[in-house]
Amino acid sequence: MNVSHDTGPTPAATDPDRIDPAVWRMAFTIVVGTLAVVFDTTIVSVALDDLAGQLDAPLSTIQWVSTGYLLAVFVTMPLAGWAQSRMGGKRLWIAALGVFLLGSILSASAGSVTALIAFRLLQGVGGGIMMPLMATLIMQAGKGRHIGRVMAAVTLPTALGPILGPVLGGLILHLADWRWLFLVNIPFCVVGAWLAWRNLPDDRPAPDGARAKLDVVGLLLLSPGVAAIIYGLSRVEGAGFAGAEVLVPLLGGLALVGGFVAWAPTRGSGALVDLRLLRHRALAAAAGLGFLAGITLYGAMLLLPLYFQQVRGEDALGAGLLLIPQGFGLLLARTLAGKYTDRFGPRPVACVGFAVVTAATAPFAFVTADTALVLLMAALFVRGAGMGAATIALAGAGYVGLEHREIPHASIITRVAQQIGGSVGTAALAVVLQHTGAGAHTPDALADGFGDAFWWSVAITALAVPLCLLLPTRPEPTPTDKTEAQATVRA
Repeated sequence: MNVSHDTGPTPAATDPDRIDPAVWRMAFTIVVGTLAVVFDTTIVSVALDDLAGQLDAPLSTIQWVSTGYLLAVFVTMPLAGWAQSRMGGKRLWIAALGVFLLGSILSASAGSVTALIAFRLLQGVGGGIMMPLMATLIMQAGKGRHIGRVMAAVTLPTALGPILGPVLGGLILHLADWRWLFLVNIPFCVVGAWLAWRNLPDDRPAPDGARAKLDVVGLLLLSPGVAAIIYGLSRVEGAGFAGAEVLVPLLGGLALVGGFVAWAPTRGSGALVDLRLLRHRALAAAAGLGFLAGITLYGAMLLLPLYFQQVRGEDALGAGLLLIPQGFGLLLARTLAGKYTDRFGPRPVACVGFAVVTAATAPFAFVTADTALVLLMAALFVRGAGMGAATIALAGAGYVGLEHREIPHASIITRVAQQIGGSVGTAALAVVLQHTGAGAHTPDALADGFGDAFWWSVAITALAVPLCLLLPTRPEPTPTDKTEAQATVRA
C-alpha cells in the first residue's frame, strides 16, 4: 500500500459534493461581467422607436443599431478560442470587458445615428469574445465536476436576458433618457473587470511556448459566413424568404460556412474551430439541441410580446411585465435542474425540460382576445421552469469527455448553434405569423393567427424531446478526476 504524504484529507475527498470556493468566486466574477453584455442585447431591442425619434432617423436605419451589434458579435465569436490561446483567459476576459465598456460609453455619447451604429459595432466585438469565453473559463476551472450546479449560476444572465431585458429597457425609457440604455452597463463592466483581476487564475501562455497560429482562411470563411446567415434571417420579417435581400446573404453565408466545413478537417486542431469534435456524440447532440432551444426561446419571445401588444392592447412595458412569471419559473427551476443534472446526467433533465416547455406552450395555441391573463401567466411560469431545466442540462452536456484544450472549440460550436437557432426561430415564426394573420383586422382574428404560429412553436419544441436521448445519462469523470480518485484510494 502506498503511503500518502498529505497532511490531511482534501475538501473533495472529505465531501465529494462540495464545490471548490475558487470555482464559485470565478462563477460570480463571470456572471457580473456577462450581465452587461446579455442585458444590453435585449434592452436596446425595445428602444428602436424612441431612438428613431431622438436621432431623427428612419426605423430602417435605426434597426442597424441592433442588427450591426449582432453581426459584430458573430464575426468576432469564432476568434475567442484562438485569442485565448494567445493571451490567456484572464487577460482576454478583461480586455473584452474593456472593449465593451468603451463601446458603451461612446454609444451613450453618440450625437448621430451613424456614430451610434459604429459604437455598437465596437460593443459587439467585446460581446462576441465574452459569450463563448464565459463557458470555457468555468468548464476549464471546474474540470468537469458539478457541471450542473455551477452552470446554473454562470448561465443565469444568458437565460434571463431575453426575458427581463425588455422589462428593464421599458423602465429605463419610462424613467430616463435613452442614453441610459448604455450607461447602465458601466458599473457591471467596471466591477466585473476588478473582480476578474482578483479572482480569475493567471493562465497566460508561457513566453517560450508554441504560439497558436491564426487560421486566416477559416476566419475569412466562417465569420462572414455566419454573419451573412444571421443578416439574411434578420430581413425575413420584412421581405419573406423569397426576397433577394434575404436569399443573397443567406445562400452566400451558407456557401461560406460550407467552405469552412470542408476546410476545417484539413487543418486538424489548428482550425479556427475544430469541427472534428462533433464526432463526440454528446457535443453533436448538445449543439443540435441548442439550435432547437434557440428556436424555442427566441422564437416564442417574438410571439409573446406581440400577442400582448397587438391582441391585448398592452404597451412595451406592460407586455414585458406580463412576461415576468416566465422569468420566475426559470429562476426557481435552475437550482434543482443543476442538482439533478449532476446526479442523473443531462439526458433525463433535458427530456423533462423540453417536454414541459412543449406542454406549457400549447395553451397559447388556443389563445383568444379574451383568454384569462391568469391562465396565460401560469402557463408562462411553467414554461420558464421547463426552459430553465433544459438549458441547464445542455449547458455542460457538450463538454463531457473533452480535453482541456478542446473546451474553447466546443464553447464556440454550442454558442453559434444556439444563436443561429434563435435567428431561424425568429425569422420562421415571423413569416408564419404574417401568413396566418394576413388580413386580420379584429382582435379575435389576430388571436387566431397567433394561435397558428404558436402551434408551430409547439411542434418545433417537441422535436427536441427524442433528440435528448442522445445526451449522456450520467456525468463521466474527467481524466483529472480519475487520477485524483485513484490517489485517494491508494492513500
